Amino acid sequence: MNFRALGLSAAMSLSVLGLSACGDTMEQRAASGALIGAGAGAVVSGDVGGAVVGGVAGAAVGAATTPERRCIERNRRGNCVRWD
Repeated sequence: MNFRALGLSAAMSLSVLGLSACGDTMEQRAASGALIGAGAGAVVSGDVGGAVVGGVAGAAVGAATTPERRCIERNRRGNCVRWD
């Protein structure tokens, strides 16, 4: 592995981990992670392949880091009305 590829993977990993996953639901976090990752991949590599790799990595990290929410109050039907 050459230094350019190592630098590219380190920069993409840090940007994806640091910036991915803005949102509350898994879908929102995956979408924002994909957009941020694709942008970071395109900037770092300068081609479409880097944007694709960054987008896929960002979506995966965004979806995987979605925090679990617990229901703390339910209505009479049993539906959750308040989350922590």
